[in-house]
Amino acid sequence: MQDLSTWTPRPVPNAEVMEGRFVRLERLSSQRHGDGLYAASTMQDADARFRWLPEYPPESREAFQTWLDKAEKSTDPLYYVVIDKHSGKVAGRQTFLRIDQANGVIEIGHILWSSIMARTPASTEAFYLFARHIFDDLGYRRFEWKCNDRNEPSKRAAERFAMTHEGLFRQAGVVKGENRDTAWYSLLDGEWPQARAAFETWLAAENFDASGRQRTALSTLTARTLVANGIRLERIGFEKRGQIEEIQAASYARTRDRTGDDPMPLGWDYGEIFANCEVWMCSRDDKPAGVLILRRQKGDLYLESIATTPAVAGMGYGRAMMAGVFNRAHALTAPEIRLKTHALNPALDWYRRLGFEIEREEDLGSRTVIHMVARVS
Repeated sequence: MQDLSTWTPRPVPNAEVMEGRFVRLERLSSQRHGDGLYAASTMQDADARFRWLPEYPPESREAFQTWLDKAEKSTDPLYYVVIDKHSGKVAGRQTFLRIDQANGVIEIGHILWSSIMARTPASTEAFYLFARHIFDDLGYRRFEWKCNDRNEPSKRAAERFAMTHEGLFRQAGVVKGENRDTAWYSLLDGEWPQARAAFETWLAAENFDASGRQRTALSTLTARTLVANGIRLERIGFEKRGQIEEIQAASYARTRDRTGDDPMPLGWDYGEIFANCEVWMCSRDDKPAGVLILRRQKGDLYLESIATTPAVAGMGYGRAMMAGVFNRAHALTAPEIRLKTHALNPALDWYRRLGFEIEREEDLGSRTVIHMVARVS
């Protein structure tokens, strides 16, 4: 159980500007942003963009001014405009709302992303900048996304943004004369390090070709499940650290007995591991059975650890999980998989049988480390 004895309430969002590569978020100012936001709110496809919002497209600039004045004064929801840096135009708006400082919970909502942002990385970066501010700058514990359950694009976006679907609140409201069943999604602070790495990998310049087309999809980077040979692995966060350590300790006992050394994974800083690696766990009969720890690197996928519990020995879990590693490398377009292991590790021959070759040996004095590589066809 997480110790929250030193927890203190979180500050309200306080950034006047959040700067990205594609967009800039600015606190809504009626004077500075009014005309631009009105234009973004009355484009040709405005009716479709407002379909799931509680309000309608503005009927006139004069009528919009009333809404602007109210929105600018509001502190919850707290409005930001989205500036498209390529065109310099106001491209939309979004808010922080339901700001629960005491519990560190906050929601993104009232989102209007106009067609200026369509088919560009702008909306992804706009979401990322909000998430980064509340997790990294302010230390919130939970970031929420809610939408009408009939709003399929919004639900797909939430899943693409690494959020977990938590359930459905039936008949949660009446909006524009229609019933609203509300789908709930969340992203937690323990899940944020891996999500942040996925966002930053996707948004990086090298992920786009000369025509601006993505090389690797964000939905691939934020995938929550991995299936191979009938074994299903789930992506997990820091809250499962205890289970991971137990699996690692049980799995590496044989290596310790064989080599006389403590295997390197048993001395890891798991805060660093969860911040920089993908951690996957499989179960059998609702009990943890195995773990994969993968690090995405430029040019390869690094297998930091593959471990199974003695309870599933000889049942094909290890081979299935290794097949999952190759599947993941395919999905990430990584041409090679690398790992390192003790020269006396009894799994060395098993790695060879699965396609790994010795790349080099490294003498560390107290032990010899074998670096291995497998090509992904």
